[in-house]
Amino acid sequence: MSEFALTGGCHCGQARYVLSAAPERAELCHCRDCQKAVGAVFGAFADVKREAFRWLTQSPATYASSPSVQRGFCQTCGASLTYDAADGDTIGVSLGSLDAPDRVPATGHCGVQSKLAWLTLNDGLPQRRTGEAFPGQDHE
Repeated sequence: MSEFALTGGCHCGQARYVLSAAPERAELCHCRDCQKAVGAVFGAFADVKREAFRWLTQSPATYASSPSVQRGFCQTCGASLTYDAADGDTIGVSLGSLDAPDRVPATGHCGVQSKLAWLTLNDGLPQRRTGEAFPGQDHE
């Protein structure tokens, strides 16, 4: 049996990482912070245990988007790479930065209170508001 490995990085190739375990979940986040940070109508991040995430290059630049969240991005091309909540045991990697994003399908939508009115969600995935528990959990 082969060991799990999934790689990713930015558009220009300056920032590269590897995941040694499959992500726990992958959500499409519609909150305003994600919309602004990624410059799109939603952000797409997969949560992986910290010990399963490793930079292959120098760590990228970071930006404190809130008191407890650091967002990682390539200082050269600006690609959004990570969402790191300091109090969690996981780090979010942007689905678009994965070399094989189809290997990590979305498992739900979060921050739907900020979803754009013209965007219709009919994929059958669970939807939650910011601060609500993940499906099957008592709390975030």
